[in-house]
Amino acid sequence: MNNFTFCSPTYFVFGKDEENNVGKYVKRFGGTKVLIHYGGGSVVRSGLLDRVKASLQREGIGFVELGGVKPNPRDSLVYEGIALCKAEQVDFVLAVGGGSTIDSAKAIALGAVYDGDFWDFYSGKFVEKALPVATVLTIAAAGSEGSTGSVITKEEGLLKRSTDSDALRPVFSILNPALTQTLPAYQTACGVTDIMAHLFERYFTNTKDVEVTDRVIEGLLMTMIHEAPKVIENPNDYEARANIMWAGMLAHNNCCGVGRDQDWSSHDLEHELSALYDCAHGAGLAVVFPAWMEYTMRHDVMRFAQVASRVWGCAMDYQHPERTAKAGIHAFRAFLRSIGMPQTLAELGGKAEDIPYLAHTAAYGNGNSGTMGGFVILQEEDMANIYRLML
Repeated sequence: MNNFTFCSPTYFVFGKDEENNVGKYVKRFGGTKVLIHYGGGSVVRSGLLDRVKASLQREGIGFVELGGVKPNPRDSLVYEGIALCKAEQVDFVLAVGGGSTIDSAKAIALGAVYDGDFWDFYSGKFVEKALPVATVLTIAAAGSEGSTGSVITKEEGLLKRSTDSDALRPVFSILNPALTQTLPAYQTACGVTDIMAHLFERYFTNTKDVEVTDRVIEGLLMTMIHEAPKVIENPNDYEARANIMWAGMLAHNNCCGVGRDQDWSSHDLEHELSALYDCAHGAGLAVVFPAWMEYTMRHDVMRFAQVASRVWGCAMDYQHPERTAKAGIHAFRAFLRSIGMPQTLAELGGKAEDIPYLAHTAAYGNGNSGTMGGFVILQEEDMANIYRLML
């Protein structure tokens, strides 16, 4: 196990109706003028936005609003939010929504205290400070409610890039699983896939003797396998929703990643797909991750065989562990298919002729300089080969 430091100070408020207490927590964490940031009409139609505003009003906290966040959040709305925060002297950003809304809120929070272009921080500059961010979560997926990261799409050039800093970790997050019960099955399945991808990015490591985090990751993966079919069949299963929501946070606040090297190639490869085709991030990962597994399996067959045996219940073939490893990848694909996720690049709107562009932008974007990955180092040609496996 590697040396590590870990601090995850987000204050989590979990359970039914807790969004009605958001004003109390904003006050507790020093907010006096809030930007409420949200996405489409669902938070309005459901009455959630009104409940949040009423809670702030009860505490005497002023606020301004900015809606319109789209999946794969755009830089244009971030610029609008930054200008609004500066004009209104906002000192606190509250994201009401899912991962896209939270990522956009984080970008606004860092840009509101910066004199330059916020995109500098998505081009390599380190984030040292930001306005406090808090969340009211409406979908279990990205883990942004407990993480230090943010991903934004630059509309010019369709570049999807990320930044990461402790300054962006939410000061508090309200997690009410009931708020996810109205989600369509497809969005729920995309969230489940994203959660599993966050776990696999950490699981596939070259670091030895990481049994504790191996077992934590395996347990969370098994939870997703157990609970996801329940909510696909019955969207109102609160207990299954609750388990998925907490697993989503644990998957990405990095408690599963401490002491071990991580990979993240699949996320970088997927970002090019959702930037170019505007597909859901989870749907893109459902196509990318099994292809990446197939391509890299021989780097450490026993690690793939281990997860196949421990998580998917595949019989361990010690004479031919590659058979067990392949069976695990097959089981993962079958699970994703069972919850309605796509299997091929074409299902995302992709074409074979796009692959050279995808591979090149993946190789040289998001801080990469021709290579990516921590478990297996991929060159541009490898990236193209993985994209071809998605056809």
